[in-house]
Amino acid sequence: MEEREQKILDFMSDEDYVPMKAKEIAMIMRVPQNEYHEFLEVIGKLELELKIEKNRKNRYSLSKKTYYLGKYRKNAKGFGFVKIEEQEDEIYISKENSLNALNGDQVLIEIIEEGNKIKRAEGKIVKILKHEKDTLVGTFQNNKNFGFVVPDDKNFGTDIYISKKNFGKARNNHKVLVKIIKYPEKNKKAEGKIIEVLGNVNEAGVDMLSIIKEHNLPSTFPEPVVDEAKKYGNRIDEKDIQNRVDLRGKTIFTIDGEDAKDLDDAVSVEKLENGNYKLNVHIADVSYYVKENSLLDKEALIRGTSIYMLGRVIPMLPRELSNGICSLNAGEDRFTLSCSMEINKEGKVLSSEIYKAVICVTERMNYKDVQKILDGEDEAVLKRYEPYIKNFKLMEELAKILKQRRLKDGYLNLDIPETKIELDIDGKPISIGKYETSFANEIIEQFMLTANETIAEKFYWLEAPFIYRVHEEPDMDKVRELNKFLYNYGLKIKCSGDHVYPKEFAKVLEEIKGKEEERVISTLILRTLKLARYENENKGHFGIASKYYCHFTSPIRRYPDLFIHRIISKYLKENYIIEQDEYNKYKEEAKDRSKKSSEREKVATEVEREADKMKMAEYMEGKVGEEYDGIVSSIAQFGMFVELENTVEGLIRFEDLGDEYFIYDEERKRLIGEITKTEYKIGDKVKIRVKRASKILREIDFELVKEDMN
Repeated sequence: MEEREQKILDFMSDEDYVPMKAKEIAMIMRVPQNEYHEFLEVIGKLELELKIEKNRKNRYSLSKKTYYLGKYRKNAKGFGFVKIEEQEDEIYISKENSLNALNGDQVLIEIIEEGNKIKRAEGKIVKILKHEKDTLVGTFQNNKNFGFVVPDDKNFGTDIYISKKNFGKARNNHKVLVKIIKYPEKNKKAEGKIIEVLGNVNEAGVDMLSIIKEHNLPSTFPEPVVDEAKKYGNRIDEKDIQNRVDLRGKTIFTIDGEDAKDLDDAVSVEKLENGNYKLNVHIADVSYYVKENSLLDKEALIRGTSIYMLGRVIPMLPRELSNGICSLNAGEDRFTLSCSMEINKEGKVLSSEIYKAVICVTERMNYKDVQKILDGEDEAVLKRYEPYIKNFKLMEELAKILKQRRLKDGYLNLDIPETKIELDIDGKPISIGKYETSFANEIIEQFMLTANETIAEKFYWLEAPFIYRVHEEPDMDKVRELNKFLYNYGLKIKCSGDHVYPKEFAKVLEEIKGKEEERVISTLILRTLKLARYENENKGHFGIASKYYCHFTSPIRRYPDLFIHRIISKYLKENYIIEQDEYNKYKEEAKDRSKKSSEREKVATEVEREADKMKMAEYMEGKVGEEYDGIVSSIAQFGMFVELENTVEGLIRFEDLGDEYFIYDEERKRLIGEITKTEYKIGDKVKIRVKRASKILREIDFELVKEDMN
């Protein structure tokens, strides 16, 4: 449809064009009779999006004004922002210019004031094209003759009125799923009907279920999809072994976290006679089971990715596949798509081979035990894995070489610890801290990065239809902003004209390693970088300092990996020559799948973040009044965020900073006391007291504790 839209717009852009009726346009553009209905649909869409307009005589021409399509992000205070595709900065929308749009709505806006270095551009919503949600999760409040639902999404913008006939089985303080039957107009609230009761707000598991329903996630698989997965059973098809390289006699390991159940990668390393290394990465051959356009494939595309919510997984594939026949379980024959690479002592891949294999994993290892083997201190673990100690030492040796080569190329080694939240049997948070990693984690990371790069480079030069993992160069204005902060530490990211190279970021990261400011600067660098995404064109990966990169190693839990497995398998089967019509089909699919996968990844990231925020807030509800040391992690117009040692972050609002008024210096990202000139900037150490925490709002508020000078 996009191509047809552009043709019509180009036609109307001609200087000789005069306003015409739809039939006249179709006639001149020689639209076939059987395509006329579709042509009218395209005209209607262009009119709806205000790209073209119709006069009183039903004649069309280009709109006199320029309107932009975007997604509205509403703030609880009534104003909001619109993100326009391919524009870095959001457009500010005041409450008066919001047209009662709700959080997440797709809107058309008009720019009423251009942005500059001091303030962002301001816009006005002229049309709401589509409400993002027709259902919401919230807490039901019963007022006898009527009720209302307070949405969990505090930015939604309105409570939802519920008439008595639409209560369903809801009771006071129940978490509910409500269907919107009337959207808000002017000063009227939205109206809704309760369609599902999730349970009491304090009932175990209701909180996570609320997030699942809030984001309309598929919590179960349709029965036909499960049936399709079950038909493969638990054993490989013996008939297909003859078409594969049989590696069942080789020593091969999986190395994962202790709780992992879907094991999609296995590895082995050999030392060659010429002194080089042979790295073998074996990935579950998921595309062998998830056939193109099958029910499993269609469901996987809808989900896009597995989502991990604190002990609860919403998988991309049914467990019959993800934990069963696709999972590389130790001692069980499994089909793989494998990549073997010869690597020299400088960490350069000299040659590679991609092939279908059958393997039988020797041992299912976890990161902790592998690290104990490398450290050589735990006698019980060393004794248990004695025959394989040399294998893991060789892996360590190669991983260090690969990492060193990456660092030399400018690989951004951002040491930002992940949060580990421990829950009790009822799902209550009992401890929060940093997720500890070791070099054992690094081994697998380096091996997977190398396989991903090798596959991406090979298929780039084959000019195959493909999905790449793209991470573009950061915006220069953001780099300059970062440099203003780094100046305080005597640091600078050097730019070359309008370009910046990964090595410049890597130099700064190396300079701050082990210093107090490492965490804060690493976080700011991460915020300066663009978000990675999927694309059907290779644009390199800035963060990894790679010219070619893709996601090949996790087809059980990511759709792009599954898709490129399908492409690779096709090329292997056809001896790297495919028909033009198939090439065109896959190229179009790669574009579509890239976009959908990027969208689903955003949802998954938001869901996982919301689950963490909810449990952090619940944990801190029991810590109100307690005092902690923390570091200022960011500064905003309404206060400053402080991060504690356990990774919990809370907000100190202006009113909780003391008795004086604080001025927000946006350029240098600091707060300055109007009277005392007390200054707070990112990286400062402060002492805080937990003032308030709300699991429902997913918010934590701190207040500053003034140090006693006596």
